[in-house]
Amino acid sequence: MRRMSHMKFLIVDAFTETAFGGNPAGVVILPENADFSSDETMVKTAAELRYSETAFIKKLADNEFKIRYFTPAAEVDLCGHATIGSFCALMHLGIVSDNCRCINHTLAGDLCIDIKDGFVMMDMASPVEIAAIEDEAAIKELYEVMGAVYDPAKIKLLPKLISTGLPDIMMPLASQRDLNAMEPDMKALSALSARYEVTGVHAFTLDAEDDITAHARNFAPLYDIDEEAATGTSNGALTYYFYLNKIVQAKDHCKIIQGEKMNRPSVILTEINAEGTDCLIKVGGSAVILAEGEINI
Repeated sequence: MRRMSHMKFLIVDAFTETAFGGNPAGVVILPENADFSSDETMVKTAAELRYSETAFIKKLADNEFKIRYFTPAAEVDLCGHATIGSFCALMHLGIVSDNCRCINHTLAGDLCIDIKDGFVMMDMASPVEIAAIEDEAAIKELYEVMGAVYDPAKIKLLPKLISTGLPDIMMPLASQRDLNAMEPDMKALSALSARYEVTGVHAFTLDAEDDITAHARNFAPLYDIDEEAATGTSNGALTYYFYLNKIVQAKDHCKIIQGEKMNRPSVILTEINAEGTDCLIKVGGSAVILAEGEINI
């Protein structure tokens, strides 16, 4: 009979201070000195937990961890909301303390995590502008696949492929109304994402209230995520997109609202610190522990 491994798991709502808000993630904490399960087992575990991402955490030393992230379909290099959820879970369990700095080793690189007053701010991977979508036929195809209105008289910005750990297409829309009305063709979007070699599309509008930078929606059906309520890496990329388009300055903060269409409103805060060719982007939020228990695999 195969010996079962008992691991702590938690369900965490990230980027919110209210249960059932924000973006839920699974968090699985490996026992001390245990190694990661097989990739197949972790994919199956993520599928069983049924959240868009599940983080598997291995403690390497005090305040130093390796985290791997799995969707129900595959491993991904990095997941922002699952990282916020992971460090809030570690703080909840007393594995890390409030007001400390941690190192998170990920497939997207070694990232610094600052915890301050229960609020988790994480470094994104170095931002990269991969490409702009400039061809008119390609732009029209994108908006058609997304079930969105493309009006070049109202939309002055170009869609761009940006990555701060995961590549996404940043897609501007003219209004909150257009953003909320959008209904993507998920099968076509999966094919488009595969062709562009991106995780998905992060649509946004600058039509926002005074204290809010943008409203956003995120779609990644290629990874079995039709829509996501809060996406840290994508909003990190969006912050860099804003910087490239001179919407924010070199040392600005952004407040982005996501998940409203899903009735899971999320607040994602970002910071940019750009000097010369160096650019550091942080994404932050708080989280609520919804449930915890043991998982046997």
